[in-house]
This record gives sequence, C-alpha cells and structure tokens, in this order.
Amino acid sequence: MDLTTFFVLVLIGIFAGVASGFVGIGGGIVIVPALVYVLGLSQYEAQGTSILLMLPPIGILAAMNYYKADAVNWKYALVIAVTFVIGGYFGSKLSLKLDASLVKFIFGVLMLLVAVKMIVSGFAFFQNKG
Repeated sequence: MDLTTFFVLVLIGIFAGVASGFVGIGGGIVIVPALVYVLGLSQYEAQGTSILLMLPPIGILAAMNYYKADAVNWKYALVIAVTFVIGGYFGSKLSLKLDASLVKFIFGVLMLLVAVKMIVSGFAFFQNKG
C-alpha cells in the first residue's frame, strides 16, 4: 500500500466516521461507494472490506463469506476502521450542535447523491443484456 492510498483510506475512514456520528450512516452508503469509485475495488471487495472493518459490531459471518471468496482487503479495512472511530467522534459532536431538521436534510441529500451515482453506474448491466 503506497502513501497516497493510505491517505485516501484515512480520508474515507474519517468521512465515514463523521457521517456515522453526524447522521447515523457509514459502511454501506459512504465506505462501499468510496472504495469502488475512488480506489477501484470491485463491488464485492468493497462490500467485504466494509463488513470486515465493522466486524465486531456487525457481521462476523458475512465477513467470513467474503473472506472465503477472496473478496476482502485487510489492510484497507484496518486503516478505515481506526480512522472511522475518530471521524465518528467529531461527526456526532457536530450533529448534536445543529438543528435536527438540517441534519435530516443533509442525510437525505447524501443518500440521493449516492443513489443517483449507483443507479447510473448500474445501467451498464442492462446495456450489456441488450
């Protein structure tokens, strides 16, 4: 892992932690798309890596399945996991200082942006079927 990749992983972890602390999201909506679109992981490797970094509180059995399929990047998961904790702390502090309606609006906009990006990228599946 080079220094640039490490720096990107730290940014993903902090952003996902802030988003988690701020509006209660993280893995699926921040980490997976970032790993796919920023670092070029496959969808399955991104999902497996995301699950691994959240292993203790979420899904040891799901992570085992991805591990068996060789779809987990351990180094990426560990870097993001550490920085996710830091980001979560600061995100929750920020969220609690803002009006709940504003936080709800920001959460909705973030979900919409990610949904549009994933829908657009998913059209390739239908184009290849024709």
